[in-house]
Amino acid sequence: MLTRRLADWCSVVLLGEHGSLERRIVVHHDPDRPPPAAFEGPLPPLTHAARGPLARALRGAGPLTDATPQGDSPLDARHAELFEALGTDNAVIAPLRAHRDVLGTFTLGRTTPEPPTRGDLAFVQDLARGIAIGIENTRLYDQARTIAERLQQSLLPTLPTIPNLQVAARYAPSTITAQVGGDWYDGFCLPNGDFALVIGDVSGHDIDATAAMSRLSSMMRGVAVVCQEPPSTVLHHLDAANRLLTDDEVTATCVYALVKGSGPWEFVHSSAGHLPPLLTLPDGDTRFLDDGAGLMLGTGVDLPRPTARTPLPAHSTVLLYTDGLIERRDEPIADSMERLRVQTAALADAPLGVFCDELLIRLGADGTDDIALIALRPAPENPVAPSPPPRTAR
Repeated sequence: MLTRRLADWCSVVLLGEHGSLERRIVVHHDPDRPPPAAFEGPLPPLTHAARGPLARALRGAGPLTDATPQGDSPLDARHAELFEALGTDNAVIAPLRAHRDVLGTFTLGRTTPEPPTRGDLAFVQDLARGIAIGIENTRLYDQARTIAERLQQSLLPTLPTIPNLQVAARYAPSTITAQVGGDWYDGFCLPNGDFALVIGDVSGHDIDATAAMSRLSSMMRGVAVVCQEPPSTVLHHLDAANRLLTDDEVTATCVYALVKGSGPWEFVHSSAGHLPPLLTLPDGDTRFLDDGAGLMLGTGVDLPRPTARTPLPAHSTVLLYTDGLIERRDEPIADSMERLRVQTAALADAPLGVFCDELLIRLGADGTDDIALIALRPAPENPVAPSPPPRTAR
């Protein structure tokens, strides 16, 4: 819009961390001019030797109408190259200032000898202020998102190495919010030799949800290790602890599961309002483990919780996941779960790490919520064990 109404070209230079400079964008109204992208990219640093208008604006001066390049520093020379290539007769350069910080510069160049009017300068100053606020907000968002992701990652466990069992997990933060969420996974060994898997999702997408998730996951480990009881009993104790040990009762969904044996294996689980685990057999056949479903945590209703038992064949895969992996706005949940079933069937014979990565790529790319998943596969180390049966055509 600016290059059609006020100037022939415009550019933005941003000041980065540790004083780095980058010309982020150059736009020209004439398509026959050299490609503006050729002038974009890193610039020499701002040094004491830089005395030209770009350097002065980066130090906070402006808007400047005497923006014709001058000075002998590398930064001044790069500024002059842009003016010469674009045939500039006069220009206005303004600092991008947010509060007291200069974030970069905004330059408008013209090929007409007519100098800018007072109204032009006032407009450029207001425009530069608006651009600077937008840049600052973007940077603050990115900083908050980075902090949130690091916090979330720091709360996720390191999975143990289990003989004859492969375990892999993934976490992907929301793509539309800088806030942390309440999704979590866990996997740990119990003193009796069972391997425990957990997937959970605390209501909310803020720091309170993350704090609640941290408390619940810690309580879950403590209850599971001390009790070493069936999953339904562990969830019952966890729900009671959630009510008694916290000021604000937390609502959450969760699946707690045990893998028993060393071949044959058995998957024993109980669900507190969470999406059912998905079992994928080596031949690509799939089945949602709907048994063992009960009320979510934090409802205040004390009802018996069921426990379900499922045999686990060698080379089969059990997937526990949160709703961010499958749910889409305006799509029935049955369609979402069917899409997951089809994708896991196609990945039945993929290595477990690839299995998890591909699910995130195929299903999580267009999602808007946090995603947590954990997958387990019994894999005996016997080198003469029979190969998995051929996959059934679908």
